[in-house]
Amino acid sequence: MLNLPLPQRIGSLDTGRLAEPGERLPGVEELRTLRGVRLAQVEALLLRHRDVLEADPRGAPMVRREILAWSPSPAALALAATAGLIVARDAAFDGAARLVVLRVPGEADTAAMLAQLRALDPDGVYDFNHIYTGGSAGAMADPGAKAGTGAGTGAGAGTGAPKIGLVDSGVDGAHPVFRDAHIVRWGCADVAHPSEHGTAVAALMVGKSARFRGVAPQASLYAADIYCDAATGGSADKIAGALAWLAREKVAVINLSLVGPPNQALERAVGAMLKAGTLLVAAVGNDGPAAPPLYPASYPGVIGVSGVDQRGRALPEAARGPQVMFAAPGNNMISAAIGAPAYKAVRGTSFASPLVAALLAGDLARPDPVLAAAAVAALTKQATRADRASVSNETGYGVVGAAFRVDPKDFR
Repeated sequence: MLNLPLPQRIGSLDTGRLAEPGERLPGVEELRTLRGVRLAQVEALLLRHRDVLEADPRGAPMVRREILAWSPSPAALALAATAGLIVARDAAFDGAARLVVLRVPGEADTAAMLAQLRALDPDGVYDFNHIYTGGSAGAMADPGAKAGTGAGTGAGAGTGAPKIGLVDSGVDGAHPVFRDAHIVRWGCADVAHPSEHGTAVAALMVGKSARFRGVAPQASLYAADIYCDAATGGSADKIAGALAWLAREKVAVINLSLVGPPNQALERAVGAMLKAGTLLVAAVGNDGPAAPPLYPASYPGVIGVSGVDQRGRALPEAARGPQVMFAAPGNNMISAAIGAPAYKAVRGTSFASPLVAALLAGDLARPDPVLAAAAVAALTKQATRADRASVSNETGYGVVGAAFRVDPKDFR
């Protein structure tokens, strides 16, 4: 696992980033509203799909009557069976590690069953099957999904081209920006479910057209759709399944522009990837500076990314804290969209994270702990920050990727 220092203190004040006279900054109530919007969307999701979703004791959404177990022993599974749980599906990682989904019987209470499991097997790792959200309402990938290429997959990537992983919603491979892109797909039983969020994030990494260029159009994109336009949101086990697939494909850098609660089982899956030398890059979220940490960006070793405006200032809605390792452009920028117009303005940490992932992919051809640490160190040297002797809770080691922000004014 990467053993990189996390930001511990706030750097000196950069007066060059102070507001212009008369410039309006968001107030406290506005920042609370920013977080409230996402929470309201989560609540609406729970209300609409109460047949397949429920809330955990903290109010976080999860798949109804499902519990995750990380690499349970045969004895642990036998104990689970005595409690009435059955194995629904699993995702295998390298070695003996796997994430098992257990189905809670009948009308049994999921939280009570989780507590019982933890009491029966105190050394085991069990948690709810939480839901993680990005910029689209979406859902769980089909457990029978197969890898494959789809419409819009080009032959642009040659032997030795970088590989970039994407765990998100569906990518519109037919968009002109992907005409020459090489895209390998996983999820949804090989049926495409294009979405605005996944398409925009993918374009920032590998897109290219006459007027638009992502960071690494020469790279191969390995895109896992964990939503599939279904009702239950991106569940933790589908994130783990996507990571396991990307591990088998030897993808060294993976972007996750999604957020949710801490989850012990997902944390173990993330840890397995990091131990193998894979770089996981994740958006820190848009709930505001005072919001609790969001995951997977806040897991140790994950590269959390915040967003900045065109003057290098942290977005007011972006999360702050030691989980922020880098910042990249996150507003007043263009990316690919579905339908007309073909390009739209995007905003948020979801669109900063892929810039960092694509930059790192250029320096890491395969999963390797030593090479991964070197790639992060190299990017740290390229980062722009006011005080190079410190790290900031707003922008981490500094801002990268500023040259890849496509300004709406320049796009006309």
